[in-house]
Amino acid sequence: MINRVYIKNLISFNKIELELEKGLVVLSGPSGAGKSLFMNSILSTFGYGTAEASLCEVLIDKPKSLKNENFEFEDEITLKSLKKEKVRYSIDGQNISKKILKEMFSPYVQFLSVRDKSGFESKDLLKLIDNELLSNDKSFKKLFKEYSKRYANYKFKLEELKKIREKEAKLAELIEFTEFEIEKIESIDPKVGEDEELLKIKQQLSRIDKINDAVELANGIFDFEEAVTEVYRLLDKDDTNFSEAMNQLRADFEEIEILSEELTEINIEEILDRLEKISSLKNRYGSIEEALEYADLKKKELQGYQNIEKDKSMLESFLEMEFMELSTLATKISFVRKAKAQELEKPLKKYLAELKLPELNFIFTTEALSLTGQDMVEVKLNGSKASTLSGGEFNRVRLALMVIALSGVKESGVLILDEIDANVSGDESIAIANMIAKLSSVYQIFAISHQPHLASKATQHLLVSKINNKSSVISLDKEGRINEIARIIGGERPNEEARLFAKKLLRKKL
Repeated sequence: MINRVYIKNLISFNKIELELEKGLVVLSGPSGAGKSLFMNSILSTFGYGTAEASLCEVLIDKPKSLKNENFEFEDEITLKSLKKEKVRYSIDGQNISKKILKEMFSPYVQFLSVRDKSGFESKDLLKLIDNELLSNDKSFKKLFKEYSKRYANYKFKLEELKKIREKEAKLAELIEFTEFEIEKIESIDPKVGEDEELLKIKQQLSRIDKINDAVELANGIFDFEEAVTEVYRLLDKDDTNFSEAMNQLRADFEEIEILSEELTEINIEEILDRLEKISSLKNRYGSIEEALEYADLKKKELQGYQNIEKDKSMLESFLEMEFMELSTLATKISFVRKAKAQELEKPLKKYLAELKLPELNFIFTTEALSLTGQDMVEVKLNGSKASTLSGGEFNRVRLALMVIALSGVKESGVLILDEIDANVSGDESIAIANMIAKLSSVYQIFAISHQPHLASKATQHLLVSKINNKSSVISLDKEGRINEIARIIGGERPNEEARLFAKKLLRKKL
């Protein structure tokens, strides 16, 4: 519920600061005083409509099921809209977009106007019936849960089949291209590190002639080996290091000779050609490793393409069988819904009679399977569709349906009503007031009204007045309520009879 509201610079209002009560909060006052401005400003803080006040701040109790991964909520939440060059919104001091704000609070804050004709769509009527069943019928709850879970999987599989069929149209082209990609890599058959080995051989081939010439020239060093050894002997010095160096040199020259013989047998054209092919792979894929990984990936894709017909056949069989199973479940759900709808028609008949309206019937038709089953629901009053009702009739029916939906509900958030009892007779006004009073047991209701019966049932009565183009809002005490209800009954100068009737209405409430 909304606990407190603070508004600054709202067109004709300088400042509004109010503590609000649970239950039914009625706003009354002369036409043009600013009642709608006040309520619209509160609504704008929840993301509805346009913010007109330079500042609007509301303190609310956190709805039990409210969650958002970007916010950590306390038991009380402060919502704020601030208007300068543009409007900014925040929750507990943290900025939030208007769109996300409205998405978060739309389940908890409802706005109904006499001009609004929403709420009678099939999805809303099904939700009403299903909520009654889910609250009180465990077997229906189990049945609906099974259907919902299986339908979600059915839709997922339908999407898979759709993708397979889209791929199927391009399958031959995909297979041909994939095989070409694999063949291009496998025909070269690169080995990891091969490019480095080939480059090394290429470098050796380019230098082997110079190496051979240098070795042949350096071979003369061995002609002086014995003479050098004799010098060491005559000097009586150890020639071990010299001998080892000469032996190492002899071994290195032998390795060069073997390498030279091996390189002589290598075809330089083949080496260059191989290098060119591997270079082309590296240019395209980045490295030999990446080229081999790409080939493996394409092989898996190819296997998937080759299995596509098998997958398609299996999916089609599954979907055909699952459709039949879902249709059976949907028929069972529909049967239970129709029985519950007939059950709801009985108390609705009583409420509608109080509201001076004919009895209502839920009309079911069958449509394609969806997440909620196969039912399409509409309501008819004496054979007439809801769309043909006047605004006043429409809202009275909607109130009756909302009262029916109260079963098992402990808390339903905030409901804002804009002159929902306008242009009705006295009996109709009494019935509407009774309905709204029932709703206020689970909703905190803000109702703009010009009718005494609704005003008399208020938990809190707010008077909106305007003097010298300046508007104000005050919470009325008992005497103030008598005076305001008398004004609603008898005009700006109510007589004693109007005051007595106002007291009588309030005694019924108090």
